[in-house]
Amino acid sequence: MNKSIELEAIVTESLAGKRLDQALAELFPDYSRSRLKSWITDGKVTVDTKVIEKPREKVVAGSLVAVDAEIESEERHEAQLVELDIVYEDEDILVINKPAGLVVHPGAGAPDRTLLNGLLHYDPQLDLVPRAGIIHRLDKDTTGLMVVARNVPAQTQLVSMMQA
Repeated sequence: MNKSIELEAIVTESLAGKRLDQALAELFPDYSRSRLKSWITDGKVTVDTKVIEKPREKVVAGSLVAVDAEIESEERHEAQLVELDIVYEDEDILVINKPAGLVVHPGAGAPDRTLLNGLLHYDPQLDLVPRAGIIHRLDKDTTGLMVVARNVPAQTQLVSMMQA
């Protein structure tokens, strides 16, 4: 299941002369710079209705920039009932107490019954978020709290915070 993304903004004076990818990152901070850059190179971004495929293209104040793209679902994983110890949740994040013995991502040694499978069962909308919102992992035998993003803007912000 893909999610359609339609964004529009006017280039402000403070962004005039900046590269398109830099301007988009400031105009649409809910999306990562690499995602925005790929949308540009894929022809999903227009400036004043003209498709621009070069991230280095300079922007002019007053120009209308628009993004018409999709976030593609990644490899399909099956939603499965896996008991989750949720210690906090709101519309943007889940905080889960991962027990020892629970694998985070499906893989060769554990193709199912993972945290990711359980998350998809708990909240099917996580299928629209890369890696079902998992932004970090803990080893199978490690117990601890894990933060899961429930939407792409939250994921982008959490990844940025973790990198900082």
